[in-house]
Amino acid sequence: MPSHSPVPRPKIVLIASLTSSLTNFRRELIKDLLKAGFDVVAMAPDRDPLVEQELEALGVRFVPIPMSRAGVNPFADLTTLAALVRQLLKERPAAILPYTMKPIIYGGIAARLCGVPHRFFLVTGLGHMFAVEPAERAFRKLLRSMCVGLYRCALKRAKAVFVYNDADLADIRERRLVDDLSIVSMVPGSGVDLDHYRASTPPLKPIVFLLIARLLRDKGIPEYVEAARTIRARHPDAIFQLLGHYDPNPTAISERDVKSWVEEGVIEYLGTTRDVRPYLSACSVFVLPSYYREGIPRSILEAMATGRAIITTDLPGCRQTVEPGVNGRLIEPRSVSSLAAALTSFIENRSAIATMGRASRRMAEEKFDVRLVNRLLLARMQLDERPLKGSADAGQHHPSGGAAAQATK
Repeated sequence: MPSHSPVPRPKIVLIASLTSSLTNFRRELIKDLLKAGFDVVAMAPDRDPLVEQELEALGVRFVPIPMSRAGVNPFADLTTLAALVRQLLKERPAAILPYTMKPIIYGGIAARLCGVPHRFFLVTGLGHMFAVEPAERAFRKLLRSMCVGLYRCALKRAKAVFVYNDADLADIRERRLVDDLSIVSMVPGSGVDLDHYRASTPPLKPIVFLLIARLLRDKGIPEYVEAARTIRARHPDAIFQLLGHYDPNPTAISERDVKSWVEEGVIEYLGTTRDVRPYLSACSVFVLPSYYREGIPRSILEAMATGRAIITTDLPGCRQTVEPGVNGRLIEPRSVSSLAAALTSFIENRSAIATMGRASRRMAEEKFDVRLVNRLLLARMQLDERPLKGSADAGQHHPSGGAAAQATK
């Protein structure tokens, strides 16, 4: 009897800008890709031994790539592109699935150069460059124009592009980032694991407000601090907490600022954590007054799953998570008075905290369950029905003639 070697599994490469996001945000998607019969390779810039161990336990190989998440140095970005080209030529995947701005741009361009036949893109937010600001400088407009050109190059002839909100969809349409709008689908964020984030009863005495975010001004942190300062003058028992890591972004909050707020007694800074669940369970109301260009904030989805009322801005991405008066309140962006009024409303009507928290959990179950989101993604990519055609030898077997032919597309 002739022996038959096992058919190699088709390979899909996930590309991220933050290694911890692979297990924090994409764990269930990775599991579903593995169940569908794919060999999953993950690429990201920073070495994180714990995440790499978790990926290895899942059966995922991790490959580090150089990438500056927030920088605009063209030489550094060319280094990223070259590294991705090198790795994709080595891996010869059937498909790629990058998410966030730089992985999408440079992963998409590299995949075209390497002839990767199936290119999928998860637009978790087009990036802060697409948030049009009042009286913005010509340099920012120039950078946005460059980003538009890079996106067009990366997304050309993509198989599928996923967006989280109407604003990103409108930008993709108006700026003609894709050739064919039929490949663009909207999904309800990254979803949330409802078994991992379980509902709990919010504390009412004292009332604890919690903001979880990267420490950026665009996340509304200065407005949160100022609103807390105002409210604590009248309600000194109210507690305002901040959890999140410092960031190299140009709009970053400094460590000195945070220290001064803590010393003043306005906020409690909780530092950083790998597991936000204890902090969500210990808070009464979740707050994210962001005017950053959000997709759908994962932190809000986790708070909703935990059963917390939400205060967030009436902006794309954020507004998708709140039905005003049902599970939370929407506020005006950059408005301390609007935020303070929303915060005060919960202090003065504590029964709404539990009622709206239960509504948040129901919304999470109905709209944002990660299993629902992953079914949508896999169905659109046709990964739930059959393995991808084209594999590690995609360049040899693709009907268009391989890597050289694909690089011209």
